[in-house]
Amino acid sequence: MKAYELQKTGDIDGWVQVDRPEPKPGPGQALVRIRAVSLNYRDLLILRNTYRAPIRLPLIPVSDGAGEVVAVGQGVTRVKPGDRVAPTFFQTWTDGALPQDAASRALGGGVDGVLAEYVALDAEGLVHLPEHLSFEEGATLPCAGVTAWNALVPQGQLQVGQSVLALGTGGVSIFGLQFARLLKARTLITSSSDEKLQRARTLVADGTINYKQHPNWDEKVLELTSGQGVDHVLEVAGAETLPKSVRATRPGGHIALIGLLSGGRGNPDSALAEPKKLRIQSVFVGSRVMFEDMNRVITQHRVKPVIGRVFPFEQAREALRYLESGAHFGKVVISV
Repeated sequence: MKAYELQKTGDIDGWVQVDRPEPKPGPGQALVRIRAVSLNYRDLLILRNTYRAPIRLPLIPVSDGAGEVVAVGQGVTRVKPGDRVAPTFFQTWTDGALPQDAASRALGGGVDGVLAEYVALDAEGLVHLPEHLSFEEGATLPCAGVTAWNALVPQGQLQVGQSVLALGTGGVSIFGLQFARLLKARTLITSSSDEKLQRARTLVADGTINYKQHPNWDEKVLELTSGQGVDHVLEVAGAETLPKSVRATRPGGHIALIGLLSGGRGNPDSALAEPKKLRIQSVFVGSRVMFEDMNRVITQHRVKPVIGRVFPFEQAREALRYLESGAHFGKVVISV
């Protein structure tokens, strides 16, 4: 079968297309014919050897995919051949608190990922795709979709009438806007591109801020919220933007620490954050139960993930370069 391996870290040429034997499902596993995968910023961090968890080489990269079950191993009843499925990011996190060993079973990091034609996966770590979604759309859900859902619903406890600020127009932020709109929240988003902000307005955004034109964009957020600040921030950038996110959040508000686009996660200035009594929480994707809860809402409201561009399998490295460029709006997908 065709697959990609991360054979060396440092640059995108470390992704190498190879031929591997087709895997066979062991007890408790399902063999999935992968039809599409989607990329995350994590894939770049792993490639650059700046990811916080250790990896082993060679490694099949990428955590997020979708496909159909073609065979199952002994004892598997959760899925059957023909089922359309997506794997969970953490293969062993079914429900409850994040298990201590979860990182060791994170696809595309602790274990081989899904950038291959066939992958043997834990059957308990699979979810059924919403019927109205294509494989390309379904492939966007496991990391970006679940992360945004967890940040706003299980952790954030988003309420009707509250406000949500999303930073940038990548996958998590766009999913966050879609979910916030479904839950009848007001949505704000930042970008350096007027074209992307116009797309966001057309999609779901109530307010937009060009942070190149407004470097102190936190002041613009306060202006758009009558001086109060937003209830929730999807903080995907990290250390560089966190101080502004703190200033842009209302007293008692919630900041979900998600990304590392500007470097490390950063620590909020206690002099700014403590008087506001903010809830500042890290979000590590989510459990299978969260994924299933999210899918029920996606199915009920016929939500369509936003895909910026789809690349063929042979252009996987070009897809990663496109993600790295920051030109995308929504998710970058590779058809397998």
